[in-house]
Amino acid sequence: MKPIKSKIRLSLLALFFSQALNAADIDITQYGAVGDAHTLNTKAIQQAIDEVNHRGGGRVIFPAGKFLSGTIVLKDYVMLYFSKDATLLGSTDVEDYRNIDPFADGLGIDVGWALLVAVDASHIGIEGEGSIDRQGTALKEQQIRTDTRPEGQRWGRRPFLLRIVRCEDVTVKDVQLNYSAAWTSHYFQSRHIRIENVKIVSKGVPHNDGIDIDGCQDVQIRNCDIESGDDALCFKTTSSKMACSDIEVSGMRLKSSQGAIKMGTESMAPFENIRISDCYIYNTNNGGIKLLTVDGAHLRNVIISDITMSEVKTPILIRLGSRLSVFRKNSDTQQQTGTLDNVTIRNVKAKAADSAQLKPASGILITGVPGHNITHLTLENISIDLAGGGAAEQARQEVPEAIDKYPEIKTFSPLIPAYGLWARHVDGLQLKNISFNISHNDLRPAFIFDDVKNIELSGGQMPTAEGAASIIRFENVQHAFVHNIQTKPGAKSFVKIEGPASIDIRVVKNQIKGIKNIIEIAPGLNKEIAVLQ
Repeated sequence: MKPIKSKIRLSLLALFFSQALNAADIDITQYGAVGDAHTLNTKAIQQAIDEVNHRGGGRVIFPAGKFLSGTIVLKDYVMLYFSKDATLLGSTDVEDYRNIDPFADGLGIDVGWALLVAVDASHIGIEGEGSIDRQGTALKEQQIRTDTRPEGQRWGRRPFLLRIVRCEDVTVKDVQLNYSAAWTSHYFQSRHIRIENVKIVSKGVPHNDGIDIDGCQDVQIRNCDIESGDDALCFKTTSSKMACSDIEVSGMRLKSSQGAIKMGTESMAPFENIRISDCYIYNTNNGGIKLLTVDGAHLRNVIISDITMSEVKTPILIRLGSRLSVFRKNSDTQQQTGTLDNVTIRNVKAKAADSAQLKPASGILITGVPGHNITHLTLENISIDLAGGGAAEQARQEVPEAIDKYPEIKTFSPLIPAYGLWARHVDGLQLKNISFNISHNDLRPAFIFDDVKNIELSGGQMPTAEGAASIIRFENVQHAFVHNIQTKPGAKSFVKIEGPASIDIRVVKNQIKGIKNIIEIAPGLNKEIAVLQ
């Protein structure tokens, strides 16, 4: 992990703002803004911002009231300050918004309109006890009266709440961001960003992401509370020109109708040197932790730790794929398949939702594509409670490769043949102290490894699986070491080995009393491929 120099930069930024306060401190009502929730104040607010910028910097103050506006542009050395009971309301007319930096999202929809936007600016910020309310539901209702396209095409015209584009030294602190008409906050190719103590409640309209970090560097996100209708905290790279790198996230509280912590799907430039820790994820419908690189990005040097999840559908998904989309077609071209390397997820305790996209539910999905393995992946100290209930025939479910498809949990539906962890196309997999608990007996294996090399599976506890064919199944696995696993009687075999490519399986010092067959080797395979000690 490269050292992050945010403390120095934030000190300089704080010094700037203390100086700037002396330069200009302008209330938007001085330029005719009216906080009655009905008067359109776009021009007045922009005049206040322009004047503070002209004077060399300072604060634009929103007093108590509800100030309606269309697109406003934040400029160098300007801090928007929201007093208690002050609200910036987004207009419900899509014609009041501009798109200064157009691009396409992961579904190919043209997007980029915004209520509050900064482009190529520096030393900017948003602070205070007030709020910004994009009135997303009301805008959608107004829009569909005149826009007759299908919703899947129409939504992109709806504006984001906040867009930061190619900016430096950005602070967003203490404010509340509510009910965007699309993504709530999108930071693109910007550096030295601090997001702290921000409350986001954004739901009711499709694509209500909470925080989107898109090709940004030197980012700190701390102690934010996000309740989103789409992904809560999402890292993207919609351009190949600038990586998401040198990022620290901690103290987050996340609820989502989609994913809570996500990298991708848009994934052209690298994701690297990222640490995420001390987060609580709850009532999340489509994945707790989702690491996805499918458009050519190198996802590497990522550590996620100390995560608690409650009622989360499918706690972990890790995917290296070959969708290879391009989102900024005027400046980018299609890339080759990327890599997913040197990722660690540790200290996770999860209660999976009983009903999930996969029926019955599974805990962890890991898959590359043929010829492109995930490499050097470590999962450590992970405990997941699951409903269980899988049948014997479901242990042989075929899982689609979906090489060029949108990388989503439902892509691999209807179910996964392992209830705990299923891994395919991986080279270098360390699994330490992985434990599962199931509410109902499950006849699928706890672990399935398919086309995986260099596995170490150690520690952890497995529940009774009465009548299951095996606890662990290896299919075309090379070089596996299984040791110090605890499991209860009930399964027919502890380890089952299949596939002509399987070789060098070692099973050593496990606590597996009551299971008759410690190792079962499929007919036709050389018995010497496995060693029991």
